[in-house]
Formats: sequence, structure tokens, C-alpha cells
Amino acid sequence: MQNDTNQPRKRRQPSRLIEVDAWIDSSLWRAYHAFLAWWESVTIVSRKFRARGFNRVLVELACEGLTLGLAGFILLFALAQPAIKMTRHGLPQESDYSVLFLDKHGEEIGRRGILRAAAVPIDEMPDSFIKALLATEDRRFFDHFGIDFLGLVRALTVNAQAGGVVQGGSTLTQQLAKNIFLSNERSLDRKIKEAFLSLWLESHYTKRQILAMYLDRAYMGGGTFGAAAAAEFYFGKNIRDVSLAEAAMLAGLFKAPAKYAPHINLPAARARANEVLTNMVQANFLTEGQVIAARRNPATAIDRSSTPSPDYFLDYAFDEVQRIAEQKGLKQHNFVARTTIDLDLQKLADEAVEYNLRQFGKTYNVGEAAMVVLSSDGSVRAIVGGRDYGVSQFNRATRALRQPGSSFKVYVYATAMQQGMKPTDTIVDSPITIGRWSPQNYGRSFAGRVTLANALARSLNVPAVKLYVKVGFENTVKTAKAMGIESPLRGDKTMALGTSEVTVLDQATAYTVFANGGMNSNRHAIQQLMDADGKIEWDARRDMPERHRVLSEEATKSMNEMLVGVSEHGTARKAQLSMTRVGGKTGTTQSYRDGWFVGFTGNYVGAVWFGNDSFKPTNRLTGGSLPALTWQRFMEAAHHNIELKPIPYIDDPFPASSGKVAAANDDGTRPAAPETLNRKTQDVLNDIADRLEAMKPLEPEQLASAEASAAAADATAGRSR
Repeated sequence: MQNDTNQPRKRRQPSRLIEVDAWIDSSLWRAYHAFLAWWESVTIVSRKFRARGFNRVLVELACEGLTLGLAGFILLFALAQPAIKMTRHGLPQESDYSVLFLDKHGEEIGRRGILRAAAVPIDEMPDSFIKALLATEDRRFFDHFGIDFLGLVRALTVNAQAGGVVQGGSTLTQQLAKNIFLSNERSLDRKIKEAFLSLWLESHYTKRQILAMYLDRAYMGGGTFGAAAAAEFYFGKNIRDVSLAEAAMLAGLFKAPAKYAPHINLPAARARANEVLTNMVQANFLTEGQVIAARRNPATAIDRSSTPSPDYFLDYAFDEVQRIAEQKGLKQHNFVARTTIDLDLQKLADEAVEYNLRQFGKTYNVGEAAMVVLSSDGSVRAIVGGRDYGVSQFNRATRALRQPGSSFKVYVYATAMQQGMKPTDTIVDSPITIGRWSPQNYGRSFAGRVTLANALARSLNVPAVKLYVKVGFENTVKTAKAMGIESPLRGDKTMALGTSEVTVLDQATAYTVFANGGMNSNRHAIQQLMDADGKIEWDARRDMPERHRVLSEEATKSMNEMLVGVSEHGTARKAQLSMTRVGGKTGTTQSYRDGWFVGFTGNYVGAVWFGNDSFKPTNRLTGGSLPALTWQRFMEAAHHNIELKPIPYIDDPFPASSGKVAAANDDGTRPAAPETLNRKTQDVLNDIADRLEAMKPLEPEQLASAEASAAAADATAGRSR
């Protein structure tokens, strides 16, 4: 039998995968060489179009332009997103509410809503008024597409020649976009939004519609919105019947209604109207002969009350009326509202803010301020939303969110007192690090072991942060919200130092808890809301929710004692009053962008903010300087001729020299706010006070030696006489 191994083996059939692999390789090779051949043919053809010499320069520039244009388009699309969101639902609807506002005594103080609704078709307005407006505000209105680059260049040239801003470059469309969608805050972000919103308006509305909307919505002073309302207010006539001189005066109001309002400053209004007439001649709308009669016989406004309209307060009260009407489900929109404003206090608040801005604004490099005054029951008595309502209707007291700085620390300390801690409890002022954050005190030094009262009076940062960690972030947020802070709070590790933004109105509301003995205040600007027939639809005493306790009596007592200490031997010494003791807290934010003082007596609570709309740092402005001085100037006059109420739980609420009723003038009126010492004198006196407080008391031996020396000196002086 033969061995099987000697038989020949059968040959293995090749795999089909080899065929597939060979097909793929050959296909790729053929495709590659086909592509090379095609590319070579394309290259041969493209050589015929290759630019050389000057043509190549043009081609390169065109290519770069396309590249930059594409990048610019992408950038513009990104920048346009905020404007796109604003216009998602078209134009914001104007309110059709009509509200007549009365002060607490029943006297009319202004209107809101109704004057905006009194629209007059543009075809029925005098031709002279339309020409006066266009000649002064936007001569190329019917030629540009919302942004007038030629006009912008012209304005820049004129301003450069004049060495200042004498001519603006904004078109009517841009101004309308600002009035409808934006605030008057000066910032690059706002200008970018304004530009895109202008383009949106131009693409969705005709020029005549844009002009009509502008004439209906622009603020023209005296609480009036729109040309029709302004003609009724200033001249007592329909806009259809105004003369050329009156049309020129109205057209001059658009630039600065408060500055050129004829019932406030008639000479300035006439001078401005004369400029408008000159603009009409220069624009070839009229000849010099046609305007000479208007120059010789300028317009005169009808007599109006000299009391300025509390516009910032009325804007806030108007919002509150609408909120009440919606909550109550009221179908009618015509109301008479009795407000809580005290016009005497409003005048004092306006004066105090303007005085300190005028006296010290340049020194501290600060341009704006806001102030809110409440009674201890939550009644809003005065609102200063900015320096000039005619220049900017943006209410910095109720709408602007600003970092409160150390004035926010009261919520941390109030939470600690609510948890059972005492002002005499101690805390170590020493370095602390939370994550990568190491907070520092103002002077970059540490005080060691200090009491909570001393730490608050000196506004030490590190103890506040340590206390914040101890009482809990969420607990502090709950306390602040319960006290009246409606602004959103972040609740992060830095919030104890006032990095979470709030409004001036929120701060004033929250501090009323201390003036109320721990009870909330139910802040309100409307006392009664009546319909057109006089029926009371809403009454604060009847319809507001019941007040409730926010802080315990013991916690409130501790806080009031500490906050009074802040004004007497802490950072708020400049806020002291002559007739009653004061509680409060200063606040200064990073880079000195914001300065705050929020303080209270038994009668009033006031919050004051100073800063710049542009968030530009001030010149080392602190809460203990202008804010405290403004608060003191207001309160010193506001507390005259009223019954003084004590601060709750303060054993000795009145200075020894004060009475239960503060003195008044001989005629029974409040005295004018006192003149304040200049800054250098105040700094010297405060430095002396600080040095005297820091001095150690004399020992008995030193005291006896001093007395002996004094006696010897007296004896020597007697012999010399």
C-alpha cells in the first residue's frame, strides 16, 4: 500500500477577493490619471484667462474684496441678531391707556397715554412744520436708506471744525428706532442695534409711515409725546393751525426738549427757533424773505405752571396703573390715579441731586445719578431717574441694573442676625480663598478679630465673605428677596460684596424693612385708581396684601443698631442729620464705577446712586462721598416741620438737641437744603475725627499729670495778666 503523501496535491482555486482588489486598484489608477488629464486641460484653458500686469492687481483686489465682504457679511449677521430678536413680532404695541395723575392732595400733576393717542395724519400737518423738521433733523431723509453716510461725514467735519459736538449724524429713522426699541444709554452696543433696527424700519415701512411714527412718538417736553400733543400743550391750538414761527419752535424741541421748552426757557426756545428758520433757508425750503416775518414775531407759549412735571415718577406710576388694571381684569382704559408723590420732597430730591452733580460732578468724573425716597409704609414719595428727563427718558432709578457694592452686605448680616447671631459676636478678618478667588479689604490689610458691628461699620470685605459662607448663599438670596429685591440675584461666591446687580428702587424697598421694625412695606406709587366716573376700582389700603414680618424683632434690633453705628462711626458719617439719628450703608463698586448710599430714619428711606451711563470709572467716587452728601442734603430739609418718628428698637433715637418736631421757617415751610462744606474741608474734618477716635484714652497717671500742667499754665497766665 502506497503512502498517500506520494500522490500529487490538488491546486487551490484563487479567491474572488483578489479579483475585487485588482478591480479597485485598476479603477483608482485609471480615475487618478483621468483626473490628471482633466486638470491639465483645465490648466491649459485657464492660462488664457490669467491676468498680468495691472489687470492682475485689479483681480487680486477683487478677490480680497470678496473675501473681506463675505467675512463682513458674517460679522454683520452676528451683530444683527439682537435687532432681529427685537423685531420678531414687529413693532411693540403702544398702550391705549389714558391716565390722569393726581398728587396726594388731589392736584393734577400730569398725564400719560392719552397724548400719544392723539395722532394727526401727516397729510394734515402744516407744510412749514414738516420742512422745519427735515431741515433741522434730517435733510436727506427721502434719499437715504436709514443710515446717512454723507450726513455722518458732514456732521463729523462740522464737529471737528467746532472742536465739539454741535451737529449729530443720526437720521430720523435711527432716532425712531431708538425711541421705539432702545434706551438713551450711550454705548457702542446700542448704536449697532440702532443701525440694524433702522434698516429694518426702512425695509418694512415707507418713508411717509416712518415720518408719521416719528412725529407721533417723539418726546417734546412737558410730559408730551408727539407733535400734536406738543402744539396743544405749548400753544393751545391744533397742530394743523400752527404758524411758521410756532412750527419752527416745535421743530427745535426734538434736539433737547427740556432745554428748549418754551414754558421753561422762552429765550432759549426762540433762539433755537431762529436756528431752525436759518436751516430752512440753507436747505432751500424757504427764502430769507419768507422767514423774516417769523424772525421778527417769534412764537410765545401759553402760560403754564412753573412746577416741573415729575416725569420719571409718572412713567413708573403709569406702569403700575397698567399692572393693576391687568391684574384686576379691568376692561376700561381711562383712569384717574391718586398717587403717593410728595411734590415738595420731589423738588428737594431733584435739587439735591443736581446740586451735587453741578458742584462735584467734574471733580469725581461722574455724570449721572438716581434717587428714590419711600415712606416707611412703602409709599413712593419721590423718584429721580436721571439728571434731565428731556435729554434721556431712561429711568435709572427703576430700570437700570447696577452693582450695589457694600450696600448689599446688609442682607448677609440680616441673614446672620435672623439665624441668632449678635452684633457683639466676633469674626476673624484674615485671608480666605474660595476656589481661585481671594477677596481683599479696601486697604489691602486685615484687622484680625473684630465684632460683626465693627466689621459692618468699617465695611470690611473679608468678614462679610466669611459670614456669607457661614449663613449660606441660598439663605442670603431668600432674605434679600423677602426684603423686597425683585432684580435677579446670581447667588454666587462674590455676591456678598455686591456683584449681583439691582435697581435703586429695589434697594430703597428692601431697607424699609429696617425702618418698619422688620415688616415688609408693600411698595406702591398709586394710592387710589378710579374710572372716568369717579368709581374707586382699586385702593391701596383695601386691596394690597397684608403686611408680614420679614425679620424677627431681635434681628431687626441688631441690624438697626449696627446700621446706626455705620453713620456715626463708620463709612457713612457724612450722612448724619442734626435732628434725628440715621441708619444706612455705603457701597462702592470695583474700579469706582458706582457709588451708593442707602439710608433711613423713622420717617423716610432713601437710596442714592451716582455713576456714568457708559459704565466708565469715576474719579475715586465712594458711597461715603457724593451719595451720602446728597442723601444728607435731602433729608436735612425733608425732616423739618414734621413729626419725627424714632428708628425702631433704638433706645435713644434723637440727638440731644433735637425735638419731637423739627423746626421750620417762620412761614411754616421746609427750609432750603443747607449748603454743604466743600470737599477738602470735609476731608480734613473727617480725618481729624478719625484720628481722635483712634487715640487711646489717657491713663490715670497721665490724666493727673495733664491736669497739673494745665493748672500750672493757668497760674502762670494769671500772673502775667
